[in-house]
Amino acid sequence: MNTRILATLPLAAVLAFPAFAQTSSAQDQSQTQATTQSTDTATGKQPLQAPAREGFWGRVNPFARKTYVKRQTDPIRDRVNELDDLTAANGKAIKDTDARAQAGIKLASDKADAADQHAIDAGNKATMAQTTAQQATTRIQTVETVVSNIDQYKASNQTEIRFKPGQTMLSKNAKDALDEMANTVKGQRGYIIEVQGFSSGKGQIAIQNSQKMAESVVRYMVLNHEIPVYRIYLVGMGNAPVEGADAKHISGGRVEISLLKNDLEQLSSNSSAPMAAAGQQQQPK
Repeated sequence: MNTRILATLPLAAVLAFPAFAQTSSAQDQSQTQATTQSTDTATGKQPLQAPAREGFWGRVNPFARKTYVKRQTDPIRDRVNELDDLTAANGKAIKDTDARAQAGIKLASDKADAADQHAIDAGNKATMAQTTAQQATTRIQTVETVVSNIDQYKASNQTEIRFKPGQTMLSKNAKDALDEMANTVKGQRGYIIEVQGFSSGKGQIAIQNSQKMAESVVRYMVLNHEIPVYRIYLVGMGNAPVEGADAKHISGGRVEISLLKNDLEQLSSNSSAPMAAAGQQQQPK
């Protein structure tokens, strides 16, 4: 009898140890569960609850069947699948965010490049506008100078033609001299021709003779060189004294032809130059 009791005691101790271990593990897990219930999980669900003790063996049943094991592991497998799905969704969201970020960076870069190009174009236009303004200012200053001097004529060329006493016809040398002067004013503007006749003698007779000699000069220039009459100023001076000479010493007669110019021709040339430059800039490249 004693022998049976002694053999039964070790067997009872072995059988009681798993139960004690299960009870301690259940208490530890209960404490852990109480601690983590206040926190959220990655899936947004509550942590898995420890299954209650079942039967004599608890959760560690050395004789458990497949259905029992499946029932214990299904919740864990579901949570693992949920975590996989959540990881895949997070990866896709990260890729989408990165793609949108790259698209935004490219769009911003393109807009920056376009802004730089607009700035360069604006700078070029500003430079052209400044150049045009400077040209306009220079031209205005030239025009002001010319307008202020428009009625001021300067002697450009002077010719003297001699006549024998009583003669009013032009000699060949006189015509050659008039031809040379007339050729210098063809196609020009801003000039006048001053014709002054001088004659020996006295009184009204001298004035008439000087007038006739001057008229012969004007007639030749108008008919042979088509110089406008309004550009010629004629006056018969008679025997009026001439600077550096005296009427008493004039034998026969003479006519002084003076070509006078102002700055109108210069204004015309300055105006045509900017117009030509503008025409070259407007030509297609």
